[in-house]
Amino acid sequence: MEQRIKIQDVQPAAWKAMYGLETYLASTEVSKTHKELIKIRASQINACAFCIDLHTTDAIKNGETTKRIFLLNAWKETDIFSEEEKVVLAIAEEITLIHLGGLSDKTYQKAKTIFSESYIAQLIMVAVTINAWNRIAISTQLPVAH
Repeated sequence: MEQRIKIQDVQPAAWKAMYGLETYLASTEVSKTHKELIKIRASQINACAFCIDLHTTDAIKNGETTKRIFLLNAWKETDIFSEEEKVVLAIAEEITLIHLGGLSDKTYQKAKTIFSESYIAQLIMVAVTINAWNRIAISTQLPVAH
C-alpha cells in the first residue's frame, strides 16, 4: 500500500478533536464489552483492517473470547450474545449502514426498554466515533501492525 498523509501531522487540530471524542467515550457509562463489540462490528462492516486488528486485540485484553469475536459477523444467528448485546450490535450496524435507513424505530424502542436515554446517546456516540475512525484509517491507508 502507498504511504499516505498522516492526519496527525498535517492537521493536528483535527486529530486532537478525534482524540477528544475518545476521551469523552472513556468517561461514559458504556461498558468495555459494549464499546469493543460496537467498534469491531462497525469496523468489519466498513472493512477497516487497521481498526479490526486494534479492537479485537483490545477486546481480548479486556476478557472477550475469541469464539465471540469469530461469531460477531453472524451475531443474529447465535445465542452466544445476550439480548442486551444484540441491541448494542443492532445499533452499531444500523448507524454504520445509515444509507439503509439509519437507526430504526424498532431497534431504538427495544434499546429504550433496556437502557437509559443517556446510555443510548453514549452508544450512538461510540458508533459515530468508530465510523469516523474507520474512514480516517481507510482513507489514509493506516497499516495493520505486524
